[in-house]
Amino acid sequence: MMNPVVHFEMPSDDSKRMSDFYAKAFGWQSQMLGPEMGEYVVVTTSEVGPDKTPLERGRINGGFYKRANDKQHPSIVIGVEDIHAAMKRVEDAGGKIIGGQKLGEPDDIPGVGLFIAFEDTEGNYVAMLQPTMQK
Repeated sequence: MMNPVVHFEMPSDDSKRMSDFYAKAFGWQSQMLGPEMGEYVVVTTSEVGPDKTPLERGRINGGFYKRANDKQHPSIVIGVEDIHAAMKRVEDAGGKIIGGQKLGEPDDIPGVGLFIAFEDTEGNYVAMLQPTMQK
């Protein structure tokens, strides 16, 4: 079974400026979340259905997060059915789990799912998400 890319993330210094840019340049819509969600910005790049997933196959949406340092770069999020099994596969393949507020444990994002970051064998920052609502 293949696990698809389901989300992208990009760091920003000024989330309003970045949201305005992508709205003007590409027609993307943004929803700015509050401090309880780290001022995260949910970005819609494609029309979505009632379950908030893109209606057209092969499309993904994403988000902007506040840049904490100059080492941050755009990343992708891979959808998985069982995040703990996927974490084991990442480690068995030579990757390193690096995310989670409680180191080594996925974060539970309310209404979204379980989320954790990892580093692949080439040093790339990638993340995994076990959605709350499976299709």
